[in-house]
Amino acid sequence: MAAMTRRAAEVGAASEAGAVEMTAEAAFGGRIRRLAKTSSVALGLIWLLAATRLEAPPAVEVALAAGWATMPTLLWASLRRPVLRYGLIAPSALVGGALLAICLGALPATLLARLGWLLLTAGVWTGGGLGVWFWFRPRCLPVPAALDDPFAPGRWLLVGGHVGLVTVGLLLAAAG
Repeated sequence: MAAMTRRAAEVGAASEAGAVEMTAEAAFGGRIRRLAKTSSVALGLIWLLAATRLEAPPAVEVALAAGWATMPTLLWASLRRPVLRYGLIAPSALVGGALLAICLGALPATLLARLGWLLLTAGVWTGGGLGVWFWFRPRCLPVPAALDDPFAPGRWLLVGGHVGLVTVGLLLAAAG
């Protein structure tokens, strides 16, 4: 908790001036690196599960593979050019759209796997929504003061919910 408070103080001035999420601020770089690594693994697993366990249209697999390739690439590149983070809309839309297509027409027969894909989709859409809500300026919806700091406990709780949905969804989809 002390590390989160210290980081919050480091980025406080940047947050007041604009979205620290869209800057090269060193305190936020660690989060971008973690997100790049996590998206490499998670999106790869999503693509692998869809390719090996579902009878989804080829366009779904292509969209998932493209999202898997571009999300971490853009995140790594954005460490030097933060404006590239606006481009994260593209891989997010590719993966989110592909998962929606799976939910609408290619869900597996087993209840456990179905539930997994639905939770996974909810988690990915939640993550995309949080990214748009918190990172992009001008903001489409107001952010409460308690969530404006990127290191605020409330924001970590929302991110934890997103990660939990994706993780449980992946596990159930794989087990089903």
